[in-house]
Amino acid sequence: MPKITINSGRCKGCGLCVNACPKACIELSKTSRNSKGYQPAEFIKPDACIGCAMCATMCPDCCITVEK
Repeated sequence: MPKITINSGRCKGCGLCVNACPKACIELSKTSRNSKGYQPAEFIKPDACIGCAMCATMCPDCCITVEK
């Protein structure tokens, strides 16, 4: 099973990873903010992830790591 790690401290909540994920495994946090005031991305469906790494490819700040 693939594992996605999101560096929420660096994430600016742009949502590009959310749009890039074909299985809708990522969403922007509705409850928390990072130290810069952004709503970071959260990995919400680990069982649905196929490990395509589209989220990591789209992230402009390199906040996402995908391990297979």
